[in-house]
Amino acid sequence: MIEVRPSQQMRDLGVVQQGAAILAKSARPFDLPAERDEAERIVDELFAAMERIGQVHPFAKGMGLAAPQIGISRAATVVQPPSDAPAIILLNPKITTLSEETDEQYEGCLSFFDVRGLVPRPLKITVETTTLTGETVTTMYDRGLARLIHHEIDHLHGLLYISRMGAGVEPIPVEEYRQTGHAWMYDGTRG
Repeated sequence: MIEVRPSQQMRDLGVVQQGAAILAKSARPFDLPAERDEAERIVDELFAAMERIGQVHPFAKGMGLAAPQIGISRAATVVQPPSDAPAIILLNPKITTLSEETDEQYEGCLSFFDVRGLVPRPLKITVETTTLTGETVTTMYDRGLARLIHHEIDHLHGLLYISRMGAGVEPIPVEEYRQTGHAWMYDGTRG
């Protein structure tokens, strides 16, 4: 029996893979509320893709998916926290503040799922988004949720996590990664 690589599995589920031009360019923002129907359609497509992906892979650390990862160059992403909390929909997200305090944790990416990389990120971020009705909302996220959201916003700017890894640090094969099924650790606690 031939083993299907994680990246091939994600490709089969409709996730655009590393090397595709759409992953290296900035996504186009929405004009809200004028493009509300388009934004809702894309968010529905993101949720449908996340549902397919979630059926084949558990995500103890939560999961995010940005529109470029499903072939749509628009500024939309959906993040499912690791708990049973509702999903977070981010339209036209902008990080307005980053904490100086950072940590390094391993991250994976559905667009190159064969490896995991040690990525430094701020412990807290403040994000400004646009609602479907055109209002601006500002929210602060910390720890694991800040990491997930920062990762997804990077996708909307054409950045993959490998561009944030330290000099000389290389991703490790998923077979060597030992934290699948566990939440990130912060100060001796998970989250």
